[in-house]
Amino acid sequence: MAYQNIVASLSPQDIQEVKAALQKVQQKLPFLITLSTEERRKLVKMGDKSLAFVNNSVTAAQSNPEILPATFDVEELVRDYQLAAALTELLISIQQLSEQVDDTLMAVGSEAMTSSLTVYDYVKTASKKTPGLKTVAEQLGERFKAISKGKSAKTPVS
Repeated sequence: MAYQNIVASLSPQDIQEVKAALQKVQQKLPFLITLSTEERRKLVKMGDKSLAFVNNSVTAAQSNPEILPATFDVEELVRDYQLAAALTELLISIQQLSEQVDDTLMAVGSEAMTSSLTVYDYVKTASKKTPGLKTVAEQLGERFKAISKGKSAKTPVS
């Protein structure tokens, strides 16, 4: 669906219900961890192509347990593979939702900034003849003081 002006709102109750649903998801995944940058760097990575490799190694291990050392835990390999496959499926759904939230935030933020820039232009113009608007114009203008003189005030970065 092509992007059009977004007309929506979230009530405080809606926000709380979404947060509760996200907490419920986290409760269903109590084993989730957070890795440090160093830990992430050191780990052997498993991408999409590697998932098939791991699946094939599971089959090989289950079909030929006699070639593996007695200390090798085939069932642990199976559990790890099954969890990796399940998490991969969940991650795709979560990433799609995250991308939609991010895109919607970007679009609605752009709408708000564009409208605010219009308001600012009108306030600046009106402040020359309307008492009390000079302070408002200066307050709104604070947003642009940090922007270098080489950039356009119409395309703020943050």
